[in-house]
Amino acid sequence: MEPLHTALGAIKVLRCSVGQVFSCLANGVRADHGEEGRDAKFLSELDELLSSVTQHLRDVEQAVNSLSQPPGPFTLGNTSFLSQECTQERQALYSQLVLSYKWTDKIHEFSNLSVALLSQNSLKRSYTNSSTAKRRRAPTSSHNVPPQNVDTVISSIDRQFPDMNISVSRPFGANAVLQVTLSRVLQAVVALKGLMIEWVVVKGYGETLDLWSESRHKVFRKITENSHAAMLHFSSPTMPELAVRSFMTWLHSFNTLFSDPCKRCGNHLHSALPPTWRDFRSLEPFHEECKH
Repeated sequence: MEPLHTALGAIKVLRCSVGQVFSCLANGVRADHGEEGRDAKFLSELDELLSSVTQHLRDVEQAVNSLSQPPGPFTLGNTSFLSQECTQERQALYSQLVLSYKWTDKIHEFSNLSVALLSQNSLKRSYTNSSTAKRRRAPTSSHNVPPQNVDTVISSIDRQFPDMNISVSRPFGANAVLQVTLSRVLQAVVALKGLMIEWVVVKGYGETLDLWSESRHKVFRKITENSHAAMLHFSSPTMPELAVRSFMTWLHSFNTLFSDPCKRCGNHLHSALPPTWRDFRSLEPFHEECKH
């Protein structure tokens, strides 16, 4: 790129010197040439300017000769049609296109650096060491658990909370679907894959319970959204039973949905809704606007 910049600079200087020649010819003999011998002074000035043009032309030829010939024609693509655009507003597209090319080059450069750095680190998504995993059998994943083990875990959770009734069905094969009734406050359907929670829908007490439709009440639609966040928060591939117990404990905390006030503002209602958020650690109730 340096020889190209040098050649462009030499051409710019040559154009300036040629412009000075034409300017001198346009002005002709001036008053500052004096009264005596002004024609000779004018010719002498013009000769100097022409000599300067000759020297600058040699510089351009030398700079151009130092350039290497491109291996082939440049692929301009659709950008070649920009030269035919006569609208003043669209002529600025070329400068924006140059900026986008520079941005793309930086992305390629940063990507290459990232690949070099990441290749030096053995990133693993497993909780076990690869050397020990080769010597022993891999542990059973959370989505591949026998139905008997799932029933045992759900039965123990059902006994843990007397005011929460949990029934198990398997309409889609071996995977369980839990129908949860929490006092007379709400009901929920929880779809499991092994011991991994995949989907949760919360509805009001007395509504038709299924996996495909939302509740007609805004309060339970909001609790459904928060249940999805809790489902992801408590997810643990290494301890799936603890993950399910933690989620069900969090869901059980909504038994005081319409009675406990918000721990932040102290009000029962905010924007016509009760506290629909429960803290993952303390299980304290908060409004959506007060949880942050």
